[in-house]
Amino acid sequence: SRGIGNLYWINADGTGDVTRLTESPNDQQAYSWHPTGQFLAFHERDGSVGAFHLMTLPMNGDGSPGWTPGTPVVFLRTAATELGPMFSPDGRWIAYTSDEATRGYFELYVRPFPGPGGKVRVSRLGGVYPHWSRNAQELVFVAAFGKLMVTRYTVVDTMFRPDKPTLWSPALIGTRLASQSTGYNDGILDLHPDGRRIALDATRELPGGAAEDSIVLIFNFVEYLRKIAPAR
Repeated sequence: SRGIGNLYWINADGTGDVTRLTESPNDQQAYSWHPTGQFLAFHERDGSVGAFHLMTLPMNGDGSPGWTPGTPVVFLRTAATELGPMFSPDGRWIAYTSDEATRGYFELYVRPFPGPGGKVRVSRLGGVYPHWSRNAQELVFVAAFGKLMVTRYTVVDTMFRPDKPTLWSPALIGTRLASQSTGYNDGILDLHPDGRRIALDATRELPGGAAEDSIVLIFNFVEYLRKIAPAR
């Protein structure tokens, strides 16, 4: 069995030493840097209830001399599961996924950072893997059945006001990417800085080194079944 996953930092080119950022008995997964570089958002499994909650880690320094982490702070902990916290480009908001409305079915929400303030629900038919556009007031995410959706938003005073989500692209990502049943991974997709293109992890590696990069269609399945397994 694998060990507990905490947070670490290393140069992108693999040089230098690995710096441990957290020490916790709970699984953690990093998601988003605050634009100032002073906070790292992550989710952490609560071993007592088996749900994930949202945390932030204060950070001092930078990538050159090294980071000095502070003490992790709870951003959101409820009876529900909260996943994938993503800072907005201006650092004022965190988008995240939660199953608080219906257990096991995830929707997209936004809360002010660092708070106070309540949540705003963005999606109505599933919402996972949120990504903020850097050059437009748009939030792209994956809805039910692998649909890529986008919602425009405005900020009035201290209120986040999302428009009704619309289809971002007619292409479907795949229903398994919109499911939390096998975990939650921000490496599934990413939004290009121009806000108009998506980088997508379309080929998933399977056990034994095989790759899931094709689909097999079987026509006349009943006749095929009779051929390979004739009735006795």
